[in-house]
Amino acid sequence: MTRVKRGNVARKRRKKILKLAKGFKGSQSSLFRTAKQQVLKALKFSYVDRKKKKRNYRRLWIIRINAAVHSHNITYSQFIRGLKKSQIALNRKMLAQLAILDYEVFNTLVTLVL
Repeated sequence: MTRVKRGNVARKRRKKILKLAKGFKGSQSSLFRTAKQQVLKALKFSYVDRKKKKRNYRRLWIIRINAAVHSHNITYSQFIRGLKKSQIALNRKMLAQLAILDYEVFNTLVTLVL
């Protein structure tokens, strides 16, 4: 049987992990074993946080809409219920943008709901 040298494959695999670990503190960016653990942990957290980001933005939009609607003496839930009843299909992101940037349009929406 011929001899198979795996040096290139192993080096490539290790360099790939170390490249992903660039910028980590101490030995976590230079030693392969610890770097591999930290890269796996970082990839797991980045996956989870991509989902959290969507939740956080939705919470922010709801808070902004609620603050804008409270100036008209109605609650957020009453406002959303009124939008659904009057068949106005605007998502929370657009409603929050209107509440911040174009307050007159938002006021007309609130009067339509009431």
